[in-house]
Amino acid sequence: MHIKILDGGTGRELQRIGAPFRQPEWSALALIEAPEYVLKCHENYIQAGAQVITTNSYAVVPFHVGAERFHQQGKRLASLAGQLAVDAKNQASRPVKVAGSLPPVMGSYRPDLFEQKQATEILKVLIEALSPWADLWLGETLSSIAEARLLLSLLPKDRPIWVSFTLDDQADPMRPLLRSGEKIEDAVDLMCSYGVQAILFNCSQPEIMLGAVQCAVAQLKVRSSTIEVGVYANAFPAQNGDEAANEHLHDIREDLTPDRYVQFAQSWLEAGATIIGGCCGIGPNHIQKLSEHIAR
Repeated sequence: MHIKILDGGTGRELQRIGAPFRQPEWSALALIEAPEYVLKCHENYIQAGAQVITTNSYAVVPFHVGAERFHQQGKRLASLAGQLAVDAKNQASRPVKVAGSLPPVMGSYRPDLFEQKQATEILKVLIEALSPWADLWLGETLSSIAEARLLLSLLPKDRPIWVSFTLDDQADPMRPLLRSGEKIEDAVDLMCSYGVQAILFNCSQPEIMLGAVQCAVAQLKVRSSTIEVGVYANAFPAQNGDEAANEHLHDIREDLTPDRYVQFAQSWLEAGATIIGGCCGIGPNHIQKLSEHIAR
């Protein structure tokens, strides 16, 4: 079994290394004011062992940069995010792939804010801008099946497509749900119908992820599907239904050390996951420990 290692969270790593970082721009601020920090962030994760790095395009949406700036600069900023990731890839001493990040464009953790027409226009800009740079597409932190369905309807099938859902942190860990309240099985069925290469779970607590992996693997077996399963959890405390990711600076859990994160990752691997990385608050130290563990 070949395990793919993703990078970790971009925003908090940019903050850690001294990049311009504030709300509401979040990780997009470094693209605007100091793109050299974005390149350094990618390099740190590659050095730590990441085999797939993610473009810093997550916050290049009106929710973070404002509607006027997105209209004027969104395509350029997203393209710059792609170029910086490719620059880091080309400087690496081993093969690295670039995942084109396509976020929930109406706001993370908020399926209630999804509006298809507006989301379509934003996604079209990001897809066009990232297309020259991405080795694969990564729809991230999707809270509902509707968000995933729209994204899949817009993406060309000229390269692998990975789709990642965020989970309800307060649901029963053994009966996990999307933040919309929808079932994992229904999300898996949608992925099978579109023929994606991977279904992942991200930006939720590691404690909720094992049940999601088990559920996805079981449903894929029912469908006789070879779709891969992946996980990249965050280091936030549990978030309630009124929270929005990156709306403000959440605390980072002190107990989620690199060694502890690897313990969680091992349980996901044993359950059938083949793609592992980290999300918000999971940094290069975590990815390095994970890479070393998998190598052993």
